[in-house]
Amino acid sequence: MKRIFVALLSLMPGAAFAQDCGDVVHRVKEGETLFSISEIYYGSQVRWSLIFYSNQTSVGGGGFDVPVGTDLKIPCQPGMTIPDETPLQVADADMKILTGGNFAPFTDRDWLGDGMITELVNAAMEATPDPVSYSITWEDDWSKHLFPMLDSKEFDMGFPWYKPNCDENRDHERCKNFHFSDPVMELPNLLFVKDGSDFTFDVDDDVVGRTLCRPAGYFTFDMESADRMWITNDLIDLVQPATPVDCFNLLMDDQVDAVALNDFTGRTTLSDMALSDRVIALDRPLSVQGLHIIISKRHWRGTTHLYRINAGLRALKESNRYGQIISRHLAQFNSEIN
Repeated sequence: MKRIFVALLSLMPGAAFAQDCGDVVHRVKEGETLFSISEIYYGSQVRWSLIFYSNQTSVGGGGFDVPVGTDLKIPCQPGMTIPDETPLQVADADMKILTGGNFAPFTDRDWLGDGMITELVNAAMEATPDPVSYSITWEDDWSKHLFPMLDSKEFDMGFPWYKPNCDENRDHERCKNFHFSDPVMELPNLLFVKDGSDFTFDVDDDVVGRTLCRPAGYFTFDMESADRMWITNDLIDLVQPATPVDCFNLLMDDQVDAVALNDFTGRTTLSDMALSDRVIALDRPLSVQGLHIIISKRHWRGTTHLYRINAGLRALKESNRYGQIISRHLAQFNSEIN
């Protein structure tokens, strides 16, 4: 009976990989994408993010166009575990850090470890060459974070924040007023379309004349980079309703061609709306944006804090712990939306 079970198991998608994972390296072949490689090893394209976040030096910032011949580590799909301990996090601390909730799986008090970015910040603070105690305060009204709470130096640092292209837009209020850490993690922003749509996104010209949806209050600087200027030059119609749900309703009613959201928000919304089998994400990302820790430029210890957190992030990313935290959260995310 045991032999029959083993034989059947070997025919299941990903079964051989499950026995060997941890040592698997995949060399990218012509025509392969993170989506197709995920299909090979996990039996599902939606697991691509496990590979993406385990190979940041190879694919981070470059989208999904991984060069042929690149060696990618293929991580195991971990089981559920408890979050890491946070021995340096205390109420009466040397450093005060600000974040907010309702941003699962990144920062949310109802999520494992208070969120993926929260756990990564905790780990980076422990990995710095000169660790200090710190506190994390939660303010769910994000509009208060930059001004006045961080600008007034009521708090030393805040997370997580997108960084505009400050080389192109130095007058942006975030660029003028805040230092940005190295990315805690990088987040692909994708175009979601109805399954069977004729919308392709192989080159930027493919969006000309299209109607895209991104909720009001969400950044648009990835559409307004110097080499795009899609909104300024009226190359696209941008619809901005109140919520991601509104965007997907417009998509299903054929009032927009695509919804532009980060992968996590897009997939969570589709799962909540029971649309996961009717909407797909296009392979090419619209952009890849980092999530950062920010510090006021007027903070008298700003450069010291920036050095400390960047050194901790570098040490963390060079260790196995970074990948373990990411994989743990991706496992929970995938289990909750599928």
